[in-house]
Amino acid sequence: MPSRDTIEAFIAAVESNDHVGAIRDFYTEDASMQENLTEPPRQGRQALMEHEAAVLQRVAAVRSRCIRPYLVEGDTVVIHWVFEFDLPDGKMRRIEELAHQTWRGEKIWRERFYYDPAQRAAH
Repeated sequence: MPSRDTIEAFIAAVESNDHVGAIRDFYTEDASMQENLTEPPRQGRQALMEHEAAVLQRVAAVRSRCIRPYLVEGDTVVIHWVFEFDLPDGKMRRIEELAHQTWRGEKIWRERFYYDPAQRAAH
């Protein structure tokens, strides 16, 4: 079960927009992430970091914010996130999602994101 201090440190890393570092520091080596149920899970911390780095290379800037409170029950954590992406063409994309996480001790082992896919359209 993760400590509140660890969850707060994870949130601070994401809010500082160090997304790759957050994966490096807070995910197990065999962690997985899954987008809604539309894509198969991505497997392994290294693959998760590479995917995140590729996403960040396609945007001009990102702003990340946790909408509190987050929920904790044993090894399960649910965080409400808002991400705003500035795209190279000047448009903006806002994604609001719930991240459902299963932790192993102080590290995230499984994560699934829930969001409306229509949010992927740029504004």
